[in-house]
Amino acid sequence: MKLSSKLHTQSGNRRLASAAQTSLIPDYLMPLRSSRRLALLSLFCAPVALNVASNAARAASQSTTKHTTTKDTTRKQDRVSTAPAEEIVATARRTRSEQSLGHAQLQRILPGINPVKALEILPGVVYNDADPWGNNEQNASLFIHGFTQNQLGFTLDGIPLGDQAYGNFNGLSPQRAVISENVGSASVATGAGALGTASTSNLGGTLQFMSQDPKHHMGGQLNQTFGSWSTFRTFARFDTGDFGNGNSAYVSWARQDARAWDFAGHQGGNQVNAKFVHDGSRDKLTYFFDWSDKVEPNEDGIVLPNGYGTYVRPFTYPDFNYAKSYYGSPEYKQAGLNYRNYYSAAQRQDFLTYLAWSHDFNSHLHWDNQFYYHHDLGEGVVAGPITAAGLPTLFGAYFPNQSNDQLSSTFGGSGYATRTTEYWDNRGGVLSTLHYHLGNHNIELGGWYERNNNTQARRWYPLSATNPTTPYERQQGALIDQYTNNFYTNTWVTHLQDAWKVSKNFTLSAGFKSELVYTNGTLPVAGKKGSLSPASSVTVPGGTIAAVKPFLPAFGALWNITPNEQWFANIQENMRSYQDAGYGNATPWGATSQAAFENFKEHGKVETSWTYETGLRSHHRVNLGPLTDLQGQVEYYHVHFSNRLVAIATTQTLSSIIGSATTLANVGSVTTDGMDFSFTAQFGPHFSFYNALSYNKSVYNDNYATGSTIVHTAGRNVTGMPDWSEKFVATTMWGNFTGQFVGDVIGKRYTTYTNDMWASPYALFSVNAGYTIHGIPHIPALKVQGNITNLTNDKGWSTVGTTQTAGQFTAYPIAPRMFFLTLSANW
Repeated sequence: MKLSSKLHTQSGNRRLASAAQTSLIPDYLMPLRSSRRLALLSLFCAPVALNVASNAARAASQSTTKHTTTKDTTRKQDRVSTAPAEEIVATARRTRSEQSLGHAQLQRILPGINPVKALEILPGVVYNDADPWGNNEQNASLFIHGFTQNQLGFTLDGIPLGDQAYGNFNGLSPQRAVISENVGSASVATGAGALGTASTSNLGGTLQFMSQDPKHHMGGQLNQTFGSWSTFRTFARFDTGDFGNGNSAYVSWARQDARAWDFAGHQGGNQVNAKFVHDGSRDKLTYFFDWSDKVEPNEDGIVLPNGYGTYVRPFTYPDFNYAKSYYGSPEYKQAGLNYRNYYSAAQRQDFLTYLAWSHDFNSHLHWDNQFYYHHDLGEGVVAGPITAAGLPTLFGAYFPNQSNDQLSSTFGGSGYATRTTEYWDNRGGVLSTLHYHLGNHNIELGGWYERNNNTQARRWYPLSATNPTTPYERQQGALIDQYTNNFYTNTWVTHLQDAWKVSKNFTLSAGFKSELVYTNGTLPVAGKKGSLSPASSVTVPGGTIAAVKPFLPAFGALWNITPNEQWFANIQENMRSYQDAGYGNATPWGATSQAAFENFKEHGKVETSWTYETGLRSHHRVNLGPLTDLQGQVEYYHVHFSNRLVAIATTQTLSSIIGSATTLANVGSVTTDGMDFSFTAQFGPHFSFYNALSYNKSVYNDNYATGSTIVHTAGRNVTGMPDWSEKFVATTMWGNFTGQFVGDVIGKRYTTYTNDMWASPYALFSVNAGYTIHGIPHIPALKVQGNITNLTNDKGWSTVGTTQTAGQFTAYPIAPRMFFLTLSANW
């Protein structure tokens, strides 16, 4: 098996030994520390992770690195006789639960997949989206151990990606930060992430993505995917190889265009990545660049229950004649909350870059630094009927005493108006970490600073009856600048930790981090009186609020009971800072009055969580008939989530396109208990079976009040997270042929806080198969891969919109069965 090319350099070997000394875990198991993930995690999760035989040798040996091969003759013979087989999921040997997928497995699930969606095969991870790649951000949802995606931490090569809010304010999605085909590995710490994780939203764990380093030989890659609904995805990459003095680089480009399966919108865009690495005797320098320009026309969610059996709610674009006849028709009136818009889309353009520098002072002292910058220019746009969802009240505030016909003329004569939420984000920062190995102690001291300036604006534009706009263009000439929020945030995070190797087989770790987040919200454009919902609502100027926790402790233990069994435990406290958003959001700046803002500033509490996790890992070579290798992990976790903040809407409806004023309320705490169990069984060199079973019980502990009404949520299940989930991957490998059968079973999910409504369980299956052809002139390897998603063509609800409103919720449909064929040439 070919390991990472970094092992082929003298400096790479030296750094690996240094990393072993400064690891938080025993060096004879897996000496990966968080700050060196960029250099070493590719070794831990090389394409489709590692082979099972190598993994077994690692667990049994006491080598100083995860991948160092033993010289023992017997073990060599064991590896040969077993025949290396790929490991679908790699399990980290840490004080916390962390599992990963490698590059090849990510692309097997579906070429070009959003790496977050690929992680749904891991225990405790529930991801939903209405497209098979998981790319559509409007209708995506992620739950891990009862926490949503906005309560998790996300990083790429260690740099922060923010909290994944659809209304972007402090980051970008992983699929916009790096081209899918350039992702080297993706991992999830389902309980609590490393102290050095650059996130202030990771209440419930972290997701880490690593980009591939350049290859050490010159070459290229060209992928072409064809498929259902006019899918056409192209990926091209050129590697320079080593060009002297430890230098190498690559540049790559991806373009995707796919028609949405239930409306005539095309989703996709262009993306460019470039990466340069200089690997010297004492220094490693890395530069990464990403540009992403994508447009995703969106389908609206179905408001349930509905009396018409509606399963999809597509927009009417590009048939403008039908759209004009639909407006005001009996069909429009009967649709109620499920009326159709002309179009809806998310437009996002991002620039992301970082420069990383690592320096070895000596074999005991190492220094890592990263400097990054991200710019986002985004727009969420909806073109809908001017009479829908409270719009006459809004427009009446800006154009008083106009009839519907007059308003239609004002907005272009089509009967439609176009609403935008416009985003502008500039953020940059630096991360710096020192690692010092002193005797049996591995000490880490790190800091992170970020400055984030972001703007969110709500504007309204005409939709001309003679020259209508499209979902793919930016709006021009606003008729109404309803409100604009500017936010300026300074984030300061430091951490200190020590891993004490008490004995050969037992390690204790302890540390803490300090989070100081200061946000100043301003309101250069206020909402006009009467333009909001209800009409008495206002947008507020706001001010500065700090989210401060100077001491967030973490404790861990790792005990190698035998060479094959390992016990781990971790206790950690985390904090989530306030989101930088205004009216209608669960933030202090969404308050209904300046007095309410000042009251929260004085008395409000930031969300925090205590996570407790413990478990056992085991790995055995066996000789039980066809079963030759068995490894697994079982984990129990308990979480106490305090000061849960909810934006309580003052108008209880799901239909208002203008949104509703909200009151930010502390509604108490949540208690979570659960277990994750996963294993991989290897049946000789040709078959393996991976299975993950999860149980989660997340319960609200308190009731809360909305006005004079008590909402009885105490003892109710947290919405969106099923009690049970089951995932499996059955794999077969025969030389150049690979095939997989993948299953994802999700249990009942409650959709309202009072648990009076829910989404039914579903089971989705997919298959993939690939064959690599060798010997073609000038093409060393040509791979042909086929994928079928939603194999049984099941219907059901993927993402569900969880609400406070009893008796109704929104949901998005599951994408139907689709077929894809990918040709991949490497040279």
